[in-house]
Amino acid sequence: MIFTMEWNYLLALLTFSWVACITPGPNNMMILSSGLNFGVRASLPHLFGINLGFCLMVVLIGMGLGSVFTLYPMLHQLVKVVGLLYLLWLAWKIATTDPVSTSEGKVKPFGFWQAAAFQWVNAKAWVMITGAVATFTTVGGNIGLQIFLITAAFFLVGLPCTTSWLLGGHLMSKVLKNDRAYRLFNRLMGLLLAVSTWPVVYELFG
Repeated sequence: MIFTMEWNYLLALLTFSWVACITPGPNNMMILSSGLNFGVRASLPHLFGINLGFCLMVVLIGMGLGSVFTLYPMLHQLVKVVGLLYLLWLAWKIATTDPVSTSEGKVKPFGFWQAAAFQWVNAKAWVMITGAVATFTTVGGNIGLQIFLITAAFFLVGLPCTTSWLLGGHLMSKVLKNDRAYRLFNRLMGLLLAVSTWPVVYELFG
């Protein structure tokens, strides 16, 4: 019975991680855009920054940093406001990015540390992590082991999911043959990234 319950737990955790990581969100919109505009190789630091930065965030929140925001809710609100403004700025930058052919040297893909730090102002990341910690940890259980399993699940599932969005953007670069198509795509990605901030806007001002 215990063995069966452990497998059920892992299956549920992996399913949750896959659904959370494969669905559209700021990280996926940005890595898709990066794959189109800069290619796979140049976007690898962005890719690994997302996944390793997110996993570090899981560990820190799971091991108690989240309680800081419970004690000081205004600090959490400040993080949300900063994240909202930063996401809107990124949406504008993506929407106004020229094709690489006409902007060589002017724009660069996200670096590793930039992508890792971005997780802390990513509203979807907070929802994913707090949801996972609340659902897949128990008061009487081994919290260290549970956080390790959650982190491992997000890494094992998240890396392929994020990679698929990156490759999707790269494949689109083979289809979009002219600068006008690139600009339209970038504007669409910027719009979708801006729209993805709606839950935060509603929570803050609704």
